[in-house]
Amino acid sequence: MNQESYRMSTSNSASRPDRLTVLAFLADVQTEQVLRDGLGDIVANGMDVRRGTIRTAIQAMAKLPTPEVLIIDISGDDQPLSALGELSDVVEPGVRVLVIGDTDDVDFYRHITRGMGVMEYIFKPITREAVGRHFAPLITRKTVGSDAARGGRVVSVMGARGGVGTTTIAGNLAWYLGVISKRHSVFVESDLHMGSGALLLGGKTGPGLRMALETPDRIDPLFVERAAQPVSERLHVLASEEKLSEPLNYAKGAAQRLIETLRVRYNFVIMDVPFLPMPCNRELLEYSHHRVIVMDPSLASVRDTLRLMGVPNGPWQPQSPTIVLSRQGRPGGLTRKQIEDALKVKIDVVIPDMPKQLNESASFGEPAVTERGPFRQAIIDLAREIGFVSGRDDGGPSASPEPTSALASMASVFKSTKLGGLS
Repeated sequence: MNQESYRMSTSNSASRPDRLTVLAFLADVQTEQVLRDGLGDIVANGMDVRRGTIRTAIQAMAKLPTPEVLIIDISGDDQPLSALGELSDVVEPGVRVLVIGDTDDVDFYRHITRGMGVMEYIFKPITREAVGRHFAPLITRKTVGSDAARGGRVVSVMGARGGVGTTTIAGNLAWYLGVISKRHSVFVESDLHMGSGALLLGGKTGPGLRMALETPDRIDPLFVERAAQPVSERLHVLASEEKLSEPLNYAKGAAQRLIETLRVRYNFVIMDVPFLPMPCNRELLEYSHHRVIVMDPSLASVRDTLRLMGVPNGPWQPQSPTIVLSRQGRPGGLTRKQIEDALKVKIDVVIPDMPKQLNESASFGEPAVTERGPFRQAIIDLAREIGFVSGRDDGGPSASPEPTSALASMASVFKSTKLGGLS
């Protein structure tokens, strides 16, 4: 179970077609479900998941043939290092061992991956994003390019249909990451003419985004610093409000160059990207690390979500899209079970129907995530899904800065107004 043995085994695995691809021993149902969701498309016919701990695995592997990949759950074990040593005595040296545990400690990670031959380790609660990013390439031997690994994470949020709440969810996710969790984040509004993301966050629009997409040669770190407008110390907005009579003259490759430059500056790039048959939108989606599909409990939304799920992953996307069900419980809407049966996948994040709270937030220029409650928790769950490893709800309403936009300062004028909710 060491690195050299792994390299030797890659050339020999083809000679053993009967060898099981993945054998996993997991301690709980939730971890099993996430692992199946994250790896199902990759090893659908070659994965055997069993209930048990690392001690169960040691006993079983003393009798079973060694698979290509062995996934072990060490959570709850008092002596995991000793147990991993015992495991190495009963498996073939070329096996790729992937470990799931409950210890969030850098020294522990380094010890088992550098000193004990474990290929990768992730800690609970695991997500499909973590499984797809860290385990999938080691199973398929198709590594994500080094360009994707360096820099911030890019997340595209797209709606199955208009009006399902895509901008509201994307904007509040950016606020949670940048303002409450204090990660360097930027919100990109891809609709240059009618986008409302900047308005939602209390940010300013400007000509920078259009200039970047039409003249990519101008894109560099200094350009990004000037084009992205500050909402708070660690949250910026890149959005435009162009004349409706002036179409975008998109330059091929501009979206990729913009994303690559933004990733150097920001930990998270959150993009509101409608799925439209336009080169700009296609490139923005293709060069995302993670796609989020927002739907509502309607039959038309189910149909279009199925179509979006069929869009091939881009080169930086090892995992399937995250599905967010918005407005659940809306009168006349489908139930969660009906939707999951139709999609044949589990809904990852559910946002209840809360029109009053979201309408008021949109009116006052104060994102709904600043208030504790079901909506905030859903955004926290979504943050974990897209790769925010901390996931601690350590902020509160007091974490919100003073709005920087003049529009937000007019909130008192609209106290009794309902300008709109989910958009």
